[in-house]
Amino acid sequence: QVQVVESGGGSVQPGGTLKLSCTASGPFSIYDMGWYRQAPGKQRELVARIGAGGTPNYADSVKGRFTISRDNAKKQVSLQMNSLNPEDTAVYYCNRAIENRWLKWGQGTRVTVSS
Repeated sequence: QVQVVESGGGSVQPGGTLKLSCTASGPFSIYDMGWYRQAPGKQRELVARIGAGGTPNYADSVKGRFTISRDNAKKQVSLQMNSLNPEDTAVYYCNRAIENRWLKWGQGTRVTVSS
């Protein structure tokens, strides 16, 4: 079954850093990939995407703090998160960045930013 597996979440203090990783099965290099997050009581949102050619785009809320990257040979996409703040607390998911091409959603990885 085509799926994604996320890892790397945890609990950090404000200003801290985390690096999330995701491995996806199925065709990978031809798709834009994205990191999404869902905070308690909120809808899931796309915070970073990387094109098949490697061009990144970010939501305004994370621009300058998060960096998305991909390794097509390993079918992995990563999200380096710096200067974390409590508003970044959420469950983070990765998936293709095209809604009608989504893989089955994984369980995500939880990020908690708290002092």
